[in-house]
Order: sequence, then C-alpha cells, then structure tokens
Amino acid sequence: MLHKISTGVVAKSPDSVRAYLLLMRLDRPTGYVLYLLPGLWAVVLASGRRPDLLAVVVVAVAAVLVRGAACAVNDVVDRDVDARVARTVSRPVASGTISVGNALLFAAAQAVVALLVLAVANVGTALVVGASYPLIVAYPFMKRIFFWPSAFLALVMSVYVLIGWTAVTGSADYPLAVYGLYAGGAFWTLIHDTIYSHQDKEYDRNIGVRSSALLFGKATKAWLAIFVVLSVGGVLWAGSQMPMGWAFYLIVVLAGVFLSYLVVRVDLDDPQSCWAAFVANTYFGWIVLAAAVAGQFT
Repeated sequence: MLHKISTGVVAKSPDSVRAYLLLMRLDRPTGYVLYLLPGLWAVVLASGRRPDLLAVVVVAVAAVLVRGAACAVNDVVDRDVDARVARTVSRPVASGTISVGNALLFAAAQAVVALLVLAVANVGTALVVGASYPLIVAYPFMKRIFFWPSAFLALVMSVYVLIGWTAVTGSADYPLAVYGLYAGGAFWTLIHDTIYSHQDKEYDRNIGVRSSALLFGKATKAWLAIFVVLSVGGVLWAGSQMPMGWAFYLIVVLAGVFLSYLVVRVDLDDPQSCWAAFVANTYFGWIVLAAAVAGQFT
C-alpha cells in the first residue's frame, strides 16, 4: 500500500515536481522504511505500553526527509557512476534533469526541515540527527576509498535507533537495550544492503568501485547467515534488558526464520531476485516492531 501511494503521488505530479520526488526516491519507499523501522523499534521500547504518538509521527516524517537529503547528496557524488549503470542512468542528476546546485539546495532544505520536525519532540533529538549529517554526506565517498562501504552505511542507518529513543525520552543517556537495537539494526543493514549491491556487481567491477557483493563474492550467503544470527541476537539481547514478555522472544525468533528464508531463497546472480529480497526485508522490520509491541503485554 505504501508503495502504491508513493508511486501514485509521483506519477500524478507535474514534471518539475516529479523530478525532485524521484531525486528523493519517493517512488521507491523501501529505503526509507528500512531506515525508519529501527527507530520505531526504539520508540516502542522507550514508550512502554503507551506509545508516544508524537514521537512516532515526527520520527516517521523526519525519516523521509533525512533519507531524501541523503539520496540527493548520493546522486550528486555518484552522478558520473550512475550515468554508466543501466539501473541508475535515468536518475535526475545523472540524466541532467536536475542540476548539481539545485540537488544540493534540495538536500540542504530537507535536512533543515528534518531538524525542525524532530525539534517538535525535543531539541535533543534534532541534535542527534544533526550529528549524523556528516556521516550521511561521507557515505557516498566510501565506495571509492573504503573496502566495505556497507559497514559504514550500517553504522549510519542505525543511528535512527538513537533518534527514536531520544524522541521519546529527551535523553542521550542510552541504556544497554538501545545498543542491542543498534547492533541488530546495523547487522540487518549489512544483510539488505549486501543483497542490494549484488544487482550492480558487474558494473561495479568494471567501473572500479567497491561493494559488499565484490568483497564477499561466492561466500556472500555464508556471511549473510552470520549477519542474520548477529542481527536477531542483538534484538533479543535488547529485549532482555527491558521488561519484555515471552511474545517478544517468540516473534523475534520467527522474524529471524523469515530473514533466513530470504537469504536462502535469493538468487544473487539475478538482479530481480535481489531486488525482491531487498524489498521483502521490510517485513522483517515490521515483524520485529510487532514483537516489541506484543512484548509489552505478555
């Protein structure tokens, strides 16, 4: 449903507006759902049985804006690479639909509005996300200078756990449970981003940029299996630091079974299979969110 709503908004927009919606990937909401969900895990754990609806709203809105800004920066940095890859050649900056200057202004505007939105919850939340901005800007350069860019992305995306917790509590004094969620989210990012990277591995190899697909090669599924265990383990450990009931542990284990199924099933040499598995990763995040809610009442 979210995908249909997003693509519908994009399709019905005027051409001048549509280009900017495409720049922020509004037509492909999977990325910002993957960014948002660990933050919602933290919101639920911090809120207890009475969810903080204000925190949910501001964290959700800011996730779209922060990711939109990140995508714009990424497309500026990668414009020459995107122009040489079939899947990305039509992106607005690579195709010349949006200038570099306008893309950067759009990124800055989204970043500022995200800070204002989060400040509605509390100023501390805005400060946390603001502190993550240099890391977001640095990420597109990692595939050129760092052998494992997905690891850097995992650290950046999981900051949203801290944002979710701070939005509820107003404090950056994080308990151990938050670090468990952070680890769970980071290893989950390694899973879905590694699968995603296999779509473009031949282009990456020819162009000379780095990716998890090229780093792990034939051993990718073995590494993904390790990341599944560590991701699920991090979430379970986070629950053990909170007053979670039995339903939390049962549902998280089921989420891990589902994630394992995705890893086994995906054909890493088939870009369509990789994309389907990448999108299906959102279900893991929703299942963990359901576990966090159920664990409060059992």
